[in-house]
Amino acid sequence: MLLEVKNLKTEFKMRKGIVKAVDDVSFSIDQGKVLAVVGESGSGKSVTSLSIMGLLQDPGKVTGGEVLFKGEDLLQKNKKEMQAIRGHHISMIFQEPMTSLNPVYKIKDQLTESIMLHMKLSKKEALERAVEMLELVGIPSARERADEYPHQMSGGMRQRVMIAMALACNPELLIADEPTTALDVTIQAQILELLGEMRKKFNMAVLLITHDLGVVSETADRVVVMYCGKVMENAEVKEIFANPLHPYTNGLLKSIPSLEDDSEEPLYMIRGMVPNPLKMPSGCPFSDRCEKCMERCRQEMPDLVDIGGHEVRCFMYSGEKEEA
Repeated sequence: MLLEVKNLKTEFKMRKGIVKAVDDVSFSIDQGKVLAVVGESGSGKSVTSLSIMGLLQDPGKVTGGEVLFKGEDLLQKNKKEMQAIRGHHISMIFQEPMTSLNPVYKIKDQLTESIMLHMKLSKKEALERAVEMLELVGIPSARERADEYPHQMSGGMRQRVMIAMALACNPELLIADEPTTALDVTIQAQILELLGEMRKKFNMAVLLITHDLGVVSETADRVVVMYCGKVMENAEVKEIFANPLHPYTNGLLKSIPSLEDDSEEPLYMIRGMVPNPLKMPSGCPFSDRCEKCMERCRQEMPDLVDIGGHEVRCFMYSGEKEEA
């Protein structure tokens, strides 16, 4: 097992109370596999990735759990040890490349910095490696483009630069946080294809954070569905699409428009809104929006139960166990 997240808890201490952004989250990723984490905005996906990377800003703080990378707990590492791991063993593609790339530095300077730090190469060797990576991710005239600033590139090109930067030191785990956000459909397909090629080339694991279930169906091996900081469902990608158990997962799948659907019915929409994180309901966080809500759901938090390798947090399945 390459990465194991066990009972991770991350909180933000606010003036009006404590926000449990990540609440008892567990999952694992094998070498070379793709795990997708899906859910609406505010479900805790990005905070989970930042907690793993040790990049939380105040007032965010990891308050419990373990993040085991090759058996070592990253939460016990000091700042210097994490700097040696980030960019080398674990890399991250951030959600918006224009804000992630420094606008006052040329592309080559931003690429060569981490290469020189982690691979101990000279500046000339690092530049050659940077150009090689830009060519690898499909940027034409890579040597000339390396001499440009981020604002001189299109959104798709900047995203390719971010991928080149993330892969420059041959990481074992890549965290991709909404890697196709704000890109048009054609560029999205190119970026996803590129990530797939790079994963196979380097045999790296990928933690893909997205709200796009179409992307998930094409790229992931396993899916974790999050809602209000909790894991609601965790299963193989084929199982999630063929046999979704949680009402929230069902709602997400029913919300996807289909080219084969010729009915005149309006597109399905999950009713209600995500609850205020400072005023969470006492029971299941999805209870107010759930079409199958029982009285028990409003009073108690269901456990995450394992039904033959398919985990689900719902009282409809609380009587079933792995042997079922």
